[in-house]
Amino acid sequence: METILAVAVGIGLSAAAGLRVFIPPLGANVAALSGELPLAEEFAWLGSPLATAVLAVAALIEIGAYYIPWVDNLLDTLATPMAVAAGTLLTASTLGDASPFMQWALALMAGGGSAGAVQGGTVLLRGASSASTGGLGNSLVSTGEAGGSLLFTILAIIAPLVALAAFVALLVYGVRRFRARRPSVS
Repeated sequence: METILAVAVGIGLSAAAGLRVFIPPLGANVAALSGELPLAEEFAWLGSPLATAVLAVAALIEIGAYYIPWVDNLLDTLATPMAVAAGTLLTASTLGDASPFMQWALALMAGGGSAGAVQGGTVLLRGASSASTGGLGNSLVSTGEAGGSLLFTILAIIAPLVALAAFVALLVYGVRRFRARRPSVS
């Protein structure tokens, strides 16, 4: 059961990283410092006071930069590979009891995959917002993404199975909505 919870925490944090790259590592850092989140031994640095300072500054800069018109679209391009990397690392950091192969295989597939899926959805959403509002609606999208990232981060730490269920539900909803919008080939 511990492994399932660790994977659920990792996927929840990774999904949050698909919305904002630095909020979930900051949340994991705070949870590790408070003793709520055990980290794999090789990720002890994530639970350090120095990491708190670095991640807090990075999160504030990231959140603020998404409110600058056109910079937000540029950041989406940069954030996509960063989100996958963050999701992979966050999931790996929760799987300390797993063998190295299992730790990194799960981290890459589940963590990187969930972060990439969420980030891909946000890129599409921001593109649609930019196209339909000339970028004026992007601040609402940015606020929703930051709030969603914070919510998923907290859920992943205090109720990982709920976070996992919410991620799966959102993923299914997104896929169904995407398929419904595609023109059918006849």
